[in-house]
Amino acid sequence: MVVIKGIIDFVMDILETIVFIGSLFIVIYLFIAAPNQIKGASMEKTFYNGEYIMTSKVTYKFRKQHRGDVVVFKSLKNPDIDYIKRIIGLPGDKIEIKNSEVYVNNRMLTENYISDKTNLWEGGFIRENEPFIVPENMLFVMGDNRPRSSDSREFGPIPIESIIGEVFYRYFPTDKMGSIKNPFPKDLQSKIRLQLKALQQISDVFARFI
Repeated sequence: MVVIKGIIDFVMDILETIVFIGSLFIVIYLFIAAPNQIKGASMEKTFYNGEYIMTSKVTYKFRKQHRGDVVVFKSLKNPDIDYIKRIIGLPGDKIEIKNSEVYVNNRMLTENYISDKTNLWEGGFIRENEPFIVPENMLFVMGDNRPRSSDSREFGPIPIESIIGEVFYRYFPTDKMGSIKNPFPKDLQSKIRLQLKALQQISDVFARFI
């Protein structure tokens, strides 16, 4: 009997551990972070087909979205499909594409992370040399592989509420494992930093006359 009781206690301990780990995984998956697989070529050369990433579901509960963030969001046409793109424009930003270059608030982006120049399509949402102001509660997103990406150039801005989370880590393949960095200059990532830079420039101008 002692042996049987010991075996039962051992099995129960294992089951309790499995239940605890399983519950912890479910909580993390539902509320904190989730794994995603890259499907397709729209984010090359940053991410390639078959790679695995982690998406934070809590980042934007503590701060607003930044230009340059890579995000996973629900497809506008089919909520069962997740897209992965990079945020280019925030609410109120002026987006313009001319001569295959992207301008945000009249500032041309230096995009070393893209695989090819930014193209436009006939009948798409964005047209050459026609500025677009991103509406409130919306984001303008694009894939890094511009010729192979269906994004805001085609279907327009996406609702902020469709965002699942920010991509913060790649865990496969192992030789590319690591955190995902925002390639945008710090002063361009958020509106607050842009406003601070503008105030500093104004202050510098006034300082010359004092």
